[in-house]
Amino acid sequence: MRIILFLATNIAVLALLTIVIKLFGLDAGSTRNLQSLLFMAAILGMGGSFISLALSKWMAKNATGAHVITQPQNEVEAWLVDTVRRHAQGAGIGMPEVAIYEGPEMNAFATGMSKDNALVAVSTGLLRNMDRQEVDAVLGHEVSHVANGDMVTLALLQGVLNTFVVFLARIVGSIVDGFLRGGREEGGTGIGYFLTVIVAQIVLGLFATMIVMWFSRFREFRADAGGARLAGKGAMIAALQRLADGRGDNTLPKEISAFGVSGNWGRLFSSHPPIEERIEALRRAA
Repeated sequence: MRIILFLATNIAVLALLTIVIKLFGLDAGSTRNLQSLLFMAAILGMGGSFISLALSKWMAKNATGAHVITQPQNEVEAWLVDTVRRHAQGAGIGMPEVAIYEGPEMNAFATGMSKDNALVAVSTGLLRNMDRQEVDAVLGHEVSHVANGDMVTLALLQGVLNTFVVFLARIVGSIVDGFLRGGREEGGTGIGYFLTVIVAQIVLGLFATMIVMWFSRFREFRADAGGARLAGKGAMIAALQRLADGRGDNTLPKEISAFGVSGNWGRLFSSHPPIEERIEALRRAA
């Protein structure tokens, strides 16, 4: 979920920055100077990625309607806060915010700008369908994402990919614009350039998303190992098996379900490896 929200925010921020740059004519001459173009692309790409990271907690709370536990109102909330605190201390990070959101799916996520400024949230479906030992392991998994710096590393990777997407899209846009002008040298750029840049950014962005999703799948194995260290291998395997039985990991809140991908392309755009592979990796681990 955190990956989908991050990517959705990143796409929106990039689109907005692209429109602003076009309206103010900031890239009017940059395509004639590749060094200037690359510099502008880096500013736009890295800036868009880290703006998305800065907004990640706010976006997650609003997209899921998560209720942040400031003062536990019942025994379940108190246990959640205490468990996250214990795992945070074990992982050597600051105490994250802890939240619950309404949803029938068994799901949880962690996001935030840094190891000491994070959010860990769980769905009501996860609390209803897992026992305490399994929820403990899931919380350990999410805290491990924070301790491993996965969101910051993701932002860096996305920023580099954004840079090349922005750079190559404008190169393609210049080629198409020159073709539409019949090779005539004229000041500025035409509508063909702007439309081509938008389309190229979307197409190249899809390939960039495949790389981000591959990275996410790789980091899931590390977070599983972290969850096993914090809560026990047996508990982590049991939690994954419970997800496999309920297929809760493939269900997203309705607000962001439109970003789901299925069919033969599903694996390339999946943020998580198959649960069976994750369980097998844990069983093989020393």
